[in-house]
Amino acid sequence: MKEASPALAPMDFSTFVLSLGSSAMINLGQVPAPDGEPPRLDLPAAKQIIDILGVLEKKTQGNLDNSEQKLLNGLICELRIKFVNASQQAAPDSSSADSE
Repeated sequence: MKEASPALAPMDFSTFVLSLGSSAMINLGQVPAPDGEPPRLDLPAAKQIIDILGVLEKKTQGNLDNSEQKLLNGLICELRIKFVNASQQAAPDSSSADSE
């Protein structure tokens, strides 16, 4: 007998945006993947998702309610900061090589 799968939440704009944000967080190594694998860093995939959110921000300008706009703006800001931090941590430390 097949086990019933859990019901999915109804899809709305906020759920969609949060889903993209969760995928970006996984690719930034901030949270483990849904399959239980340890966090891993995939900066190009994270950047692509953040860029998609940026496109959504531009294309939906003036069409979102206040809560949707705040959610989208806040998420993009938070993800961009996390992306910069992750990029800096992943980059080799060139300052120590210059001092040798």
